[in-house]
Amino acid sequence: MNNLLFDFTVDKSTKTVFITREFEAEQSLVWDAFTKKEILDQWWAPKPFESRTKVLDFKVGGRRFYAMVSAEGQELNYSIQTYTSISPKTNFKFESVFADKDENPFPPGSSWDLTFSEENGITKVSISIYNESLERMEKMIEMGFKEGFTATLNELGNLLQTLKK
Repeated sequence: MNNLLFDFTVDKSTKTVFITREFEAEQSLVWDAFTKKEILDQWWAPKPFESRTKVLDFKVGGRRFYAMVSAEGQELNYSIQTYTSISPKTNFKFESVFADKDENPFPPGSSWDLTFSEENGITKVSISIYNESLERMEKMIEMGFKEGFTATLNELGNLLQTLKK
């Protein structure tokens, strides 16, 4: 289905990126894809990279610590996501910061807010990413965040089609 909504907007005045994406899948499955390690690691990276979750404690105050892994299997970049709010199946928020392999953070970071809603078997995910620093946001955009995250969400869309069979 090619008429699924996808929108990616950068608002430099508020240092926020807004992403809205629809998926042809039930809300509970899409929620699981964002919150369960075994599904998350199958799509949370633009190919040829992979995501390798080392810790996932999905609760308020819990965290996800993961690495971006090259096609050769080398861990390149690390991130920590600290969960600040969870409303099961509908919304969760986390603070995200890059880190080293020992989980030492490299501020500044960003605040993610993800909202999930379903209508007629189509689940809409609305994401806002507030950056503490305009410079950090601009650097992410320059490094291809839009292209990479678009490819990543497309990967999720494909994965959801195989998971719901």
